[in-house]
Amino acid sequence: MSDLGHVLILAGGLSPEREVSLRSGARLRDALREAGVDADTADADAGLIPAVIADPPSAVYPAIHGASGEDGSIQEVLTLLGVPYVGALPGACRFAFDKPTAKAIARAAGLATPASVTLPKETFHDLGAGTVLDRIVATLGLPLFVKPARGGSALGATLVGTAEDLPGDTALIERCVLGTEVAVGVIDLGSGPEALPPVEIRPVAGGYDYAARYTPGQTEFHVPARLTAAESKAVTEAAITAHRVLGLRDVSRTDLIVSDGAAFFLEVNVAPGLTETSTLPMALDAAGRSLGTVCRDLLCQAAARGT
Repeated sequence: MSDLGHVLILAGGLSPEREVSLRSGARLRDALREAGVDADTADADAGLIPAVIADPPSAVYPAIHGASGEDGSIQEVLTLLGVPYVGALPGACRFAFDKPTAKAIARAAGLATPASVTLPKETFHDLGAGTVLDRIVATLGLPLFVKPARGGSALGATLVGTAEDLPGDTALIERCVLGTEVAVGVIDLGSGPEALPPVEIRPVAGGYDYAARYTPGQTEFHVPARLTAAESKAVTEAAITAHRVLGLRDVSRTDLIVSDGAAFFLEVNVAPGLTETSTLPMALDAAGRSLGTVCRDLLCQAAARGT
């Protein structure tokens, strides 16, 4: 076995993405074991802290998706426990997990991102939903893409084609930019962030919603993405920029749309999925890299830095 020692993969949690997280954790555990690492999985429940205190792992790989796994909460707990872990620090997780904040930081860094407005449901109630929606449509046009401000796996994301379809309780309403959707993974094994081959995402029918992401056969993936050399350069540079300016470390995945040759930043994920339909493992495979080996090296890096 690896001289890394015993490592722990956190998977599960209580978010709507629990089942996906469990699949990610199981796949990562098996990949790490194949790479010679003594790896086990654990859920983020009441038994976690006593277990970690009783038998501290050499390092932890958080594979919990959605709230608590990506909003900085579990990272705060691991920091309190003094346990090294893979991934971004709590503050950076909070910035990345909040989509309007991440968009603002990306835009300030010079990245293109679809025009949007961010409004709590109270605004629609206090000012009149119809009046507010009329101004949104007049400013952003149609169609629009409606997203919860926080969350992942496309949960709650909806394409809206008419003003009547706009809900009045959504935080982020974004101009729908039509084009080629790509996901770009970024890893940093100590020499700076490196972009993996872009993965092109083509849902068989409808949009890239939760079912399309995690049901085999519902989405076509092309790795590397079918982009021009200039477009490929644009999306990889955008992913590295997002990783840097959001203060991320070790691993991330940036989602973008390529339209008329331009790359539009959508959002960034600090705990990319590792299931059989997740894009990060596909990109690693296309780059000739093993999921288990790369994650082993990330764990070794976390153990060496100590936090």
